[in-house]
Amino acid sequence: MALIGRYNSLQVVKQTDFGLYLDGGADGEILLPNRYVPKNEPSEIGDWLNVFVYLDSDDRVIATTEKPKVQVGGFASLKVIEINRVGLFLDWGLSKDLLLPHSEEKRPLQVGDYCVVHVYLDRSKRITATARLDRYLDTTPPPYKVGDEVSLLVVEKTDLGFKAIINGKHWGLIHKNEVFKFLRGGMQESGFIKELRDDGKISLSLQPVGREAAGGLAEQILARLREQGGSLAMSDKSAPEVITQAFGVSKGNFKKAIGGLYKQGLIRILDERIELI
Repeated sequence: MALIGRYNSLQVVKQTDFGLYLDGGADGEILLPNRYVPKNEPSEIGDWLNVFVYLDSDDRVIATTEKPKVQVGGFASLKVIEINRVGLFLDWGLSKDLLLPHSEEKRPLQVGDYCVVHVYLDRSKRITATARLDRYLDTTPPPYKVGDEVSLLVVEKTDLGFKAIINGKHWGLIHKNEVFKFLRGGMQESGFIKELRDDGKISLSLQPVGREAAGGLAEQILARLREQGGSLAMSDKSAPEVITQAFGVSKGNFKKAIGGLYKQGLIRILDERIELI
């Protein structure tokens, strides 16, 4: 049985003037229209093709080699391209747009806006989007440890910072004091688990955490100093954006690292630079 809303590897069983028919198991034969038949890979009877399966405008199961931006069960930031009485239609990479029903909106949207949504199958097996994400997250115990590197999808800004989806499964929060570069909803970022709180909430960082992270940054700074002949035009008084551009970290973490090097007697810190001793 083919999985609707997902990629499937299906075997070609019939060739016609208007396309190929693929073996969909319990779903019967599934049409792959001619315009989607790949030209640079085998597509004769007996060959296997990797296709995305969905329902067409007449609710018939159909296949395509177009690549959607998200599959059923996933989360993505998608652009609103049309709004009517039925709902909002989102660009998700296929010729047939993705429906976000008005009942599944979380906030008013206009054409051109982007919205983070979850994709699911409704009762009629139609692929549908929802902006109401809570019921699809935190449904399993978090398997993370402090310091783990994770994949983040930034969802929205709050009074405390930015809410983000961790590995497509859990909510997390990047607190204001951890935001050292531009962020907005829909951005994909690498992040790190900073704290697993007793109330079940997860605090995130955009840079490595813990002693190993501090040691790693210190080694980077020492290496850069050696490359620059022992002097680096950067200090604890440098602008945060200068530090971020050079090392990809916050000013706070940079100051901790050079403070540690200073205490070890490895560098001297001047107003506009640091130097190897």
